[in-house]
Amino acid sequence: MDFSTSPYLLKEASVQRVMLKVLTALLPGITAYVWFFGPAVLVQIGLATATALAAEAVMLKVRGKPVTMFLADLSAVVTAWLIALTFPPIVPWWLTVAGTLFAIVIAKQLYGGLGQNPFNPAMIAFAVSIVSFPALMSQWPGAGGDFAAQLQVIFGLAPRVDGLTSATPLDALKTALKLGGEHANVAGVLADGTVYGLVAGRGWEWVSLGYLLGGLWLVQQRVITWHIPTAFLAAIAAIAGALWLWQPAAFASPLFHLLAGGAMLGAFFIATDPVTAATTPRGKLIFAAGAGLLTYLIRVFGGYPDGVAFAVLLMNICVPLIDMYTQPPVFGMRGK
Repeated sequence: MDFSTSPYLLKEASVQRVMLKVLTALLPGITAYVWFFGPAVLVQIGLATATALAAEAVMLKVRGKPVTMFLADLSAVVTAWLIALTFPPIVPWWLTVAGTLFAIVIAKQLYGGLGQNPFNPAMIAFAVSIVSFPALMSQWPGAGGDFAAQLQVIFGLAPRVDGLTSATPLDALKTALKLGGEHANVAGVLADGTVYGLVAGRGWEWVSLGYLLGGLWLVQQRVITWHIPTAFLAAIAAIAGALWLWQPAAFASPLFHLLAGGAMLGAFFIATDPVTAATTPRGKLIFAAGAGLLTYLIRVFGGYPDGVAFAVLLMNICVPLIDMYTQPPVFGMRGK
């Protein structure tokens, strides 16, 4: 709102305008992604986007809704980009297509479309895919991969992927600590700069900083508020810091956990989904803090290397209860 001159009118806002800003904010992270890991992620973005738009159009037609108007709001495109950015960039093409179809058809349209879905569609796609195809969803490329070889893997032209894949920093750290047993030391493991880079993974820390830059721009543009990103990242930093100070040989530092995996993407682009997140200011803080805490617990003590998707989905379940108990009192009334 501009208070400098009258009349004091709200700026025009639309779903399309908001979604376009979200897509723009993802570009710094995508640029770093391509720079360090190759253009394979752009192929996945293209596959997911085409699938999302086609599935949305078919479902809208079946439901008797105006196709052009709803396709133009770009919400399906945002879902597609988030799926492509959370899936490994060298997963087979059919897995990206299947995950996107599940997100649009099952998690979004069958619940009534945009604004009606209780769960984040992109995170539903990730959760279903990693549970159904854990091996494929664990094939991440190392920095500086061969794009031609990556394309062959994506489209099923290469029978073996051993030379292309490497564990994510989170998965590599968890595996190293398990194999080392009581003699394993986090500092010693993280000293391998070829895997862990400067802080949280060769290349991955820069991708996370790209998402951070785009996310801060979204806050500045008032597309999202500060509540969810701040509470999400603060919860991760708090529990990571406490355990790190207590036992630094067994637990990684807060900086590692903030820059590794999907923490920044989750804080600014996933947990902030206006449809599936809490809506009240206090509710947003509770929702995001719970998601951050669960993310860390799943990362460190759970069976998956990163926990953003499952943490957000679990907190999506709690949103109606959180909103009900954090509603501010009605104006002029003493209580709720």
